[in-house]
Parts: sequence; structure tokens; C-alpha cells
Amino acid sequence: MRAYERLIKYAQICTESAMDTGTTPSTPGQWDLARLLVDELKELGLEGPSVDEHCIVTAWLPAAPGCEGVPALGLVAHMDTAPAFTGKGVKPILHKDYDGGDIVLPQEGRAIRAADFPFLAGMRGKTLITADGSTLLGADDKAGVAEIMTLCERLMAEELPHGRLCIAFTPDEEIGEGPDHFDVAAFGAKYAYTVDGGAAGSIEYENFNAATAIVDITGVSVHPGTAKDVMENALLLAQEVNALLPPEAVPAKTEGYQGFFHLDRMEGTAAGAWMEYIIRDHDKGEFTVKKALLERAAAQVQAAHPTAKIQVTVKDSYYNMKEKLTDCMHLIDNAKKAAELAGVVPTVEPIRGGTDGARLSYMGLPCPNLGTGGYNFHGPQELACVEEMDSVVDILVNIVALYAK
Repeated sequence: MRAYERLIKYAQICTESAMDTGTTPSTPGQWDLARLLVDELKELGLEGPSVDEHCIVTAWLPAAPGCEGVPALGLVAHMDTAPAFTGKGVKPILHKDYDGGDIVLPQEGRAIRAADFPFLAGMRGKTLITADGSTLLGADDKAGVAEIMTLCERLMAEELPHGRLCIAFTPDEEIGEGPDHFDVAAFGAKYAYTVDGGAAGSIEYENFNAATAIVDITGVSVHPGTAKDVMENALLLAQEVNALLPPEAVPAKTEGYQGFFHLDRMEGTAAGAWMEYIIRDHDKGEFTVKKALLERAAAQVQAAHPTAKIQVTVKDSYYNMKEKLTDCMHLIDNAKKAAELAGVVPTVEPIRGGTDGARLSYMGLPCPNLGTGGYNFHGPQELACVEEMDSVVDILVNIVALYAK
């Protein structure tokens, strides 16, 4: 079975994660995919397929004869999809022999416009997979799951060289909780890769330092007819706090290594308001500065409105894995070689986001990230390229062969 066929099957299982449920996994649908994967891993003949009480799927592929002495290598992908857009009722569509133009989706009047996404120019003649416009596709990261499963099938069927492979599929990566219960020692890998990126051949070992900040505002609510010199409108105070942040430091105006504040959610009334920011920066020092800047903005508004109450809570989510990978650059070098052997031009670029690998690297498992052949994640314009998914499987085959030498 090719990787894209698995993606189409997995995409139809709703695994959308959710914030603040207090459970692991955060949503029950993730169990459905986990159990399916365990069954498929058993059918493929891997060692010890199981899903634990935290919905982490693990399995192992013993080393091929003659490769028993090489370091165990891990491959990790996540099962959940982002709560930013619905993943319920995904209906994958194959677009064969793409002509380079706009891709009209049948639902919600949506289209993937070539003018908006220049990379589509290089997709002419290929087969693309989208959803129908009413949901995301879920290539992030079911494409990675599908590619790892297809790799396992190929290694066993074709008797290709490989050391011991450690396979894991995690829940709740999209809400930053994927490795919360990950047992690195029991997993047994010396090194690993997440398969959770974009274009085939992309290699990522630098990611954002990341934090979530909650700004909780309690205003003073009175009847508007008698509010003079008394009312403190929490919604307006929220606007004041946000206005004190640099307007250019937002996702829509940054790129590359530039960090940002992203106001992700805002709720409230005149009596009380609540804002959730994600704070990102590749540079550890600038990351610290950004967190302090938000706290100063809140303190400034608090000082100007003493009868209101403004509280800021900041929680770090993950850090730049580069700090943990500088002594393991063979992971990057071998990924480059593997891509070239597969006929793919490798690209090394920073992640404007994070992966399970960032946290796993700080837990003692060096873990850069590889592309999946997916694009436009977290929304209805998400797509995957069938041929690129095939190339990713080839790259994985080459990586495990390089480590088997």
C-alpha cells in the first residue's frame, strides 16, 4: 500500500485535539486511530505493538541480520489534528494530473488559488490530495504516520538493511502535550526523527522557543447610565494591553527567524475579559524579552486603571532544539544524503513552529524534523502531494540504510 492510500484512510478518522479538556488524549477520536494503527502494526509483524493509557502507540522493528550492532533509530509522528479548523467528516479528494491552476473545492465556496501559493507552480502534472473545503485534510500529521507505516511495510517486504527501529505515534501534539507522558528510556532509541514537516526533502533542526500567555482582566461593571468615573470596561482594557505590543511582531508580518505575539483567542464582556497569546522567538534572549514586554504592557494598563485587576500567567511550552542538536549534526547530514539519494533536493530551514521532537530533544532524545509532502496545514486549503509522499518514504528508507552501515 502506498503512503497516500493510508493518508486517505487515516484522514477520515476525526482526531482533532482540544485545549483545556484535562484529559489525555484530549479527545476520544484519537483512540480510534491509535487502535487501528496497533492492529496494522501487528499485521505488518512488528514487535510489541501497543497503545498505552495515554494513547501513545509504540512498536519496534528488530534489526535486519548483520545490523544488530548499530544504534537504534526512532521515528515519531502525531495522530491529532489542529483544533484551529474542524477535522470532523474529512472527505479526501484526489486531483490527478494537476494543471497548475486554482483548485476549486466543492464546499463552502473555497479554492486553493495558485496566486496565493506560489509553490503550486512546481506541482504541475502531479497528483494532489485535498479535503472538500469544509474541513482541514489532516496531512499534519497523518501524512507522517502514513509514511512511517509504509516504510515499515517496505523494510520487511523487501528485506532492506536497517538497524533496530523504534516507532511512536503520539496524541495531542497540536496542543503542546504530545510528549507529556513519553517514556524516552523505554522507547530505546539513541536518535530519532519526527516526520511532521512540509515539503519532501525539508530538514528542520531549529524551532521557536514557545510560550503561552493568559491575560485575565476583571473590570468594574456598573449600569452604563451611571458609569462615569466608575466603570472599567474589561474589553477596552484588553485592547489597551494589546495596543502596547509592537504591531509589526505578529505572524502576518514576520518570517524566517523573526518572532511574534499571536493573539489566538479572546473572550469576554465589559465585566471580565480573557486573552490567550502564543509567544514565539528562535532567539532565547529575544524570547525572554517578549515575555517580559507582555507583562510590562499589562502592568502599565493596570497602573492606569487601579480599580480593575489584570493578571498575566506565562507558561513555557518548548525550546529551540538547536541547542541539543549541535553535537548530533550527523542527523542532519544523513538526512541530506538520504534526500539526494532519493532524487530530492534537501532544504534546511528553521521551523516557524514546534514539533514533538523539540521537547523530546530536551528529554534526552535528539530529534530533528523531516518533511511529509504536505502543505497549508491547519485549514481548509491544506493539501498533500502523492509523489512527494512517495519520495518521503524513499528518504526514510535511505536514512535507515545509512545508519545501518
